[in-house]
Amino acid sequence: MTHKRIGLGAALGAGVLAATALAAAPTAAAVTPTTATAEYNCGLYGGGEATLTATQSGTSATIKLTSSEITTPIAVAADTVNATLTLAKAGGGTRTFTGTKNPAMVARGGVAVGPLSGTVAAGDSLNANPGSMTMVIFGISVTCTSTGLQSPGPFVF
Repeated sequence: MTHKRIGLGAALGAGVLAATALAAAPTAAAVTPTTATAEYNCGLYGGGEATLTATQSGTSATIKLTSSEITTPIAVAADTVNATLTLAKAGGGTRTFTGTKNPAMVARGGVAVGPLSGTVAAGDSLNANPGSMTMVIFGISVTCTSTGLQSPGPFVF
């Protein structure tokens, strides 16, 4: 009988230790800042300030881009824009975020795309410049090139 009690006590003790270790484990890091602004030049399609909103879950990240200054000349239906956002990675290289998520947009209204999905590594520092946003709308490719560093600073994952 004492062997059963010792075994039960050891099992309970191990369970308490495991629960304590999980409670003390660090939580997943989150991107900072979560929102930044950047200037984009879209050539014939205009340009201006865009707001970038980032989220992170482990190595997966999403970014939404919205702008009242970058506009669409025609109405665009929901989830019909094929978008690619490229951000510069500190130390060299880029990270790309892609997707076909967008709300319906009215003619001459602001542009909104995302969430665009991408993969990040711990410690990635990503900036809009040098970078770009390409949107394919009704088969027409519109490329917007960033014209300055994002503010308040790069996204750090």
